[in-house]
Amino acid sequence: MKYYIVAGERSGDLHGSNLIKAIKQHDAEATFKGFGGDYMQESGLDLSVHYKDMAFMGFIEFLTNLHTIANYIKQCKTEITTWKPDVVILIDYAGFNRRIGKFCKDNGITVYYYISPKVWAWRQGRAWSLKASIDKMFVILPFEKAFFKRKVDWDVDYVGNPVLDAVKDFKPSEDFKKKYQWPADKKLIALLPGSRAQELKYIIPVMADVVKMNPTFHFAVATVSNLDRKSYKAFEEFSNVTFVEEATYDLLSYAKAAIVTSGTATLETTLFNVPQIVVYKTSTFNYFIAKRVIQVPFISLVNLIADREVVKEMIQELCTPQTVSAELAQLMIDTERRRFVLAGNEEVYKILDIGSASSNAGRLMVKYLTEKTN
Repeated sequence: MKYYIVAGERSGDLHGSNLIKAIKQHDAEATFKGFGGDYMQESGLDLSVHYKDMAFMGFIEFLTNLHTIANYIKQCKTEITTWKPDVVILIDYAGFNRRIGKFCKDNGITVYYYISPKVWAWRQGRAWSLKASIDKMFVILPFEKAFFKRKVDWDVDYVGNPVLDAVKDFKPSEDFKKKYQWPADKKLIALLPGSRAQELKYIIPVMADVVKMNPTFHFAVATVSNLDRKSYKAFEEFSNVTFVEEATYDLLSYAKAAIVTSGTATLETTLFNVPQIVVYKTSTFNYFIAKRVIQVPFISLVNLIADREVVKEMIQELCTPQTVSAELAQLMIDTERRRFVLAGNEEVYKILDIGSASSNAGRLMVKYLTEKTN
């Protein structure tokens, strides 16, 4: 069968690559075409557009490239029409893929969605438009299945989580400890401030003050290559800080605890069974808006999956060096609080552990397509 896949981000490229490999296990004649990246191309995708060509960062850059984005949408629609795939598979990338999904539905083309847009977090009414335009939805968070059923009476497939797959597949680097040395007599704390420059501006001053208040611990800052080292300048004055670039999983393998900005990193930290504090801070205006549009009780995936507070979330005015340090002290020794968080980590791991997400998704996609054609 013919599969047209649309992935517009780096993470989608990796997930798409694994999905292609999984589909091949169940469909020996499968051919693939679409938007993606190097990983998907290596797995067998006939690449039309690389996601890097569509990566417009920031509101201004997005606005100035609206014409380019519109052309990519037009190209995608044209290719789908002329190539005539058995199915179009959309991977995350909500703004672009919602338009492609509607186009496919309007033209009688089977369309599947792998990794749902986060409509459960805000603008939940969009769940109706997804149901109207998508034939099959494959979600990676267990509460998403319940959300779609409750909100729009839509039975979607929960296939497992690719983050857990990545953690299971991870093999620690033998060179990591040699490259990033820290005192053997000091406990290691991972600092994961995120990868968005606009967030670092508010989070890093708090983290730097936590470092200053806790000289008996050693801190390792997880840096990312897309940000200039100047973004982390506030840490440079401290002797108890190490910078670790693009090696978060290795770092979490050694960390006693972690301070993490909200996002996927909170789930990764939990799956490595590292006790954490989730922190988030932004401008007063952004926080004012966010409070009015966010429709979930927690910001961390850990707490959302557990459906209760496993880890402390210190947001905006609660995100101070004093509050973070007080919680950190409880997590660094064998306290009831640390044991509680570790037990919660194990609970989340078990909830997610239903097999490989890409393998489950690939198997189900081929099954549904085969049933439809027979």
